[in-house]
Amino acid sequence: MTASLNRLPSDPRSALLVIDMQYDFMPGGALAVASGDTLVPLINRLGAQFCNVVITQDWHPVDHISFASSHAGRAPFDSITLPYGPQTLWPDHCVQGTHGAQLHADLDVAHAQLILRKGCNAGIDSYSAFVEADRTTQTGLAGYLKERGIDSVFVVGLALDFCVAWSALDARAAGFNTWIIADACKAIDLNGSLDTAWKDLAAAGVVRIDSAELTA
Repeated sequence: MTASLNRLPSDPRSALLVIDMQYDFMPGGALAVASGDTLVPLINRLGAQFCNVVITQDWHPVDHISFASSHAGRAPFDSITLPYGPQTLWPDHCVQGTHGAQLHADLDVAHAQLILRKGCNAGIDSYSAFVEADRTTQTGLAGYLKERGIDSVFVVGLALDFCVAWSALDARAAGFNTWIIADACKAIDLNGSLDTAWKDLAAAGVVRIDSAELTA
């Protein structure tokens, strides 16, 4: 076990945070992350090691402010400024109740205690599982974890440079020991976003590990 890893998955103070393993982020989806579906077997194996698992699910209304279709003359991946700051515009994705918003059918973590839906507010994007993009509105996840005595989170899923990274940064800011299991994530890498994310994560004290280190 690496010296930086002071919590085992089986420790009741640890939780696995599985980010947005949904069809719209899989190959063929509206906002596909390359090879995102290949993570499912590894996340299933990791999930079996943890007694505490939380799953997040992007869950947007049809007119969500992050959709390029909500802004006349704009295209997906344009950047605009909203009242809460810069916003990348996305293709319509993970619309509430659609197939694309569903969790991958092969995701097998039936013992997960919580499925947290985010991005439900039509006027605010929400990459993070902890704090929405206005950096004020809380999802309640930090309180849930702390009430259960959890002080450490391991983050996996999609996409590494957006929802995974923002969730890990906010977990760290909320006082949690935080690891990203790098080989259990995939990135979009939009205009250098992956390199930026890793630099921000390291600066914040988020530790990068690989899945093998959990059993080494």
